[in-house]
Formats: sequence, structure tokens, C-alpha cells
Amino acid sequence: MRLSQEKKNKITEQILSFLYHSFPEQPFTAQIAREIARDEEFIKRLLFEIKEKNLVIPIRKNKKGEVFSKRLKWRLTNRVYDIYHSQQK
Repeated sequence: MRLSQEKKNKITEQILSFLYHSFPEQPFTAQIAREIARDEEFIKRLLFEIKEKNLVIPIRKNKKGEVFSKRLKWRLTNRVYDIYHSQQK
């Protein structure tokens, strides 16, 4: 089953909204997928698409500086966070 671009855009908006509301926490891809009730691989693909648009940043290392073996955490870029924050006021 294929999703229209309009539906993908709405799911992307849900992802960005979730990342904004979970700030300063940086959720893993699986947490985002669970929250939005979508397949993890689909969410991962969308996250990489919006990464190319400089809307999100993947976090590849933990707090100790060790590289995650297979998982990624995600956060909004500072520019996107500021835009969301100004819209909430």
C-alpha cells in the first residue's frame, strides 16, 4: 500500500511535533514509531528524508561518547525548535 505525499507530510508533522514536545529528551527511532503508531522502518525512512531538509539531527553517540551499535536518537535542529517555540506563544 502506498501513501500519498499529503499523508506522508502529515506523519512528518506528527514526528516533528513529538520531537518538539519531548525536548530536551532525544528519543530513539523505536520510541517515535511507537508514539505515532507506525512501522519503525517507515518512520526511519521519513526521519532520514527530513534530515536531508535539515529539520532533524541524528544522534549517534551516547552521553559517554560511545557510538550506538544499531540505534539512533533524534532531535530537532535549533532553527526548527525556535520556530516551533515561537509558534507556541
